[in-house]
Amino acid sequence: MNRSSVPLWIMLALLVWLVPAQSPAQAAERTLRLGVLGFGTVAWELETIRSHGLAEAEGLDLQVREFAGKQAAAIAFQGGEVDAIVTDIVWVARQRAAGRMLRFAPFSNTVGALMVPAGSSLQDIADLKGVKIGVAGGPLDKSWLLLRALVKQRHGFDPADAASPVYGAPPLLQQQFVKGQLDALITFWHFAARLEAAGHRRLSDMDDMVVGLGGKAGTSLVGYVFREDPDGSNAEAEAAFLRASRAAKDILLRDDAAWLPLRPLMRASDDAVFETLKTRFRAGIPSRFGDAEIGAARTLYDLLAGAGGAQLVGQATTLDGAAFHPAARF
Repeated sequence: MNRSSVPLWIMLALLVWLVPAQSPAQAAERTLRLGVLGFGTVAWELETIRSHGLAEAEGLDLQVREFAGKQAAAIAFQGGEVDAIVTDIVWVARQRAAGRMLRFAPFSNTVGALMVPAGSSLQDIADLKGVKIGVAGGPLDKSWLLLRALVKQRHGFDPADAASPVYGAPPLLQQQFVKGQLDALITFWHFAARLEAAGHRRLSDMDDMVVGLGGKAGTSLVGYVFREDPDGSNAEAEAAFLRASRAAKDILLRDDAAWLPLRPLMRASDDAVFETLKTRFRAGIPSRFGDAEIGAARTLYDLLAGAGGAQLVGQATTLDGAAFHPAARF
C-alpha cells in the first residue's frame, strides 16, 4: 500500500499515537514568584519542595525571592514584584478592609508558647503577678494579647499592669531568659522549642489560651497569601503551589530521612534541638482545611479583635470567609 492510498484520518491517528504524552514537568510551565524571609521555618518546606522536585511535578516554575524582613516582603508583594508571601491572617484582614483583596492558605498550626525556667516556681498563669515577662514581637503580639485576655477573664488582673513586660526581638529575649534576667518568656514556637530542648518548661501556649477563651486549638494564623485573581490568570499556578506545599508537608510528616538535609537550615546545635524542632513542626501540620477550620479561624480572629482592638485589626473587625483561598481546602 503506498502513502497516497492511506486515508488521512488513519495517518493523523498514527501521528497522535506515536507522539508521547507530556508529563506535568514537561507541560507548559506556570510561574509563581514567592517572597519569603531569608530565615525561618518556611525555608524547611521550600527546600523539601526543591529537593523532591515537587514544583516541577506540578508543572510549576517556582521562583523564590528572599527578603530581610516582613515589611520588605509586604512592600514587594503590594508592588507586584512577587505573587505571594507568608504572613498572618490579621494582616490579610486589614488589607481586605482597605480594599486590597487578598486570600489566605494555612502554612502551619504551630503556635508560640509561654516559657519558664526549668526550676521556676511558677505553675499557672495565675502566678504571673509581679514577674518579669519577655514578650517577643511587641505589645501587639498575638499570644500576649490572648494571654492578657485569658488572665483577666479567669483571674481578674491584667499582666500588662500587674507584671513587668519587656518587649524585644526573640533572639535578644532568649538570651536574657537563659541568663536568668526574665521570669517568663512569650516567644515564637521555634524559639520555645529550643528552650524546651535545653530543659526549660512550657507554662502555657497559644492553643491553651485560645481554648480557654472559647476557640479551637490548632487554628492557623500564619499562611501563604495571594492576591485575588479576578481573571483567573494565576489560579492554576497558585493551586499547583499549594499542592506542592501539601506534598512537602506529607513527606516531612512521615519521612525521618527527609529531615537530615534540613538540619543546617534548622540551625540545630544538637540532637535534642533537632528532634524537638522536628516534633513541634510535625505537630503543626494541618490534617485538613475545610469549613470547620475556616470557622475556627474566624472565631480566633474575633478573639484577637476583641483583645487587640483597632490597634491590632484596624477597621477589620471581622474576618470574612472569602479571605480563604479556595485551593487551600483539602
